[in-house]
Amino acid sequence: MSCPVLMSIRFTLAAICATPLLLATPALAEQAVQVQLSYSNGAFQPSEVRASADKPVVFRIKNLDGKAMEFESTSLRVEKVVAAKSEGVINVRPLKAGSYEFYDDFNEKARGTLNVQ
Repeated sequence: MSCPVLMSIRFTLAAICATPLLLATPALAEQAVQVQLSYSNGAFQPSEVRASADKPVVFRIKNLDGKAMEFESTSLRVEKVVAAKSEGVINVRPLKAGSYEFYDDFNEKARGTLNVQ
């Protein structure tokens, strides 16, 4: 059996705890650097992209090929399979200035670079 008062208190506490998270989400999304990539004919376009240092990065990868590709980067610590004719989104932590290589793990000749300044 559950007590209605106890249920009400739990719901109120959950709402209070979740409110800071809801308020912080838009601010974090606004700070993120959006990086648009397409993948076709076994290559990334553009093959070199830029982002600001100390800001999160959101990669939006549109796979135009007829087969899946795997966006991978050891230096970014990410990997994601993007199905054929679809789009994938990858969120990356804030980065320090430097050069970060990425590639298609299914076709390692397909390479690109993220330059963070």
